Amino acid sequence: MLVKNLLATRLGKSELRNPTILNSGYLGVNSDALIRAAKMGAGAVTSKSCGQKPRKGHPNPTVLQFGDVIMNAVGLSNPGADEEVPEILRAVQGAGVPVIASIFAESAEGYVEVAGKISKARPAFIELNMSCPNVQLEMGIPFACDSRSAAQIVEMVKDTVKTPIIAKLSPNVPDIASIAKSVEEAGADAINAINTVGPGMVIDVEAKKPVLANKVGGISGPAVRPIAVRCVWEISRAVEIPVIGTGGILTGRDAVEMFMAGASAVGIGSALHYRGNESFKLICSEIEEFMKKNGYSKLGELRLEE
Repeated sequence: MLVKNLLATRLGKSELRNPTILNSGYLGVNSDALIRAAKMGAGAVTSKSCGQKPRKGHPNPTVLQFGDVIMNAVGLSNPGADEEVPEILRAVQGAGVPVIASIFAESAEGYVEVAGKISKARPAFIELNMSCPNVQLEMGIPFACDSRSAAQIVEMVKDTVKTPIIAKLSPNVPDIASIAKSVEEAGADAINAINTVGPGMVIDVEAKKPVLANKVGGISGPAVRPIAVRCVWEISRAVEIPVIGTGGILTGRDAVEMFMAGASAVGIGSALHYRGNESFKLICSEIEEFMKKNGYSKLGELRLEE
């Protein structure tokens, strides 16, 4: 049985019953899925990213798993912001945990437009997905790869909505700490690190063609966890706002590693593929077991000193 006092954490003004957060793109394709993820034990849930208008995404196959690697090139398929608002609202009313609404756009003005619409559903946070690596051919280099662009989007959205903002950053940069500092100074309330690595490519040598229809896709899964941990370590020592550590977390021990790096909460995605629908409860139980065994009374005590 979970001990709330051990696992409770805060993101800004939102209190989470436990530090596990459903990642965007996993299960959260509609309100029913978000509510189901909350019932499965998630401390907060994140919707699939939505944009200004409906988007089909890339043709199948869009997901590939081998060993410790998951590659995806879903391509930001979504129904558009107008259709997403009632889904987010139903999730907010029925999930019983904080709902994070993820959005993307092709311009700063687009983020402002989508955020304005989505804020009407009253999510706990709006997550700015500025870092998807598998749509670069269509949209160009992700905004999160440039401090000035990332900060501009955060600042413009903050000027438009009162909803707290999470900036989702890319690991595919030489200095993620400086970008994190820029979005903090622009008004971000939290940071999610990291989005998928890459893009990468896998070729079927018998078929003589790339496996994914899009040819390339973002890399996630346990293989990227060391990269994510390093990014969280660097970010958390550059900013004061909370950091959500995301990338390859399958077990409570993996989550503890993120907390030691400086995360306040952890994003859970690929664990659902490897460990199933019990992932949130299993990870929480394993975190709690580690804390009790090693004499920790709250999550913040896990953070390592410099």
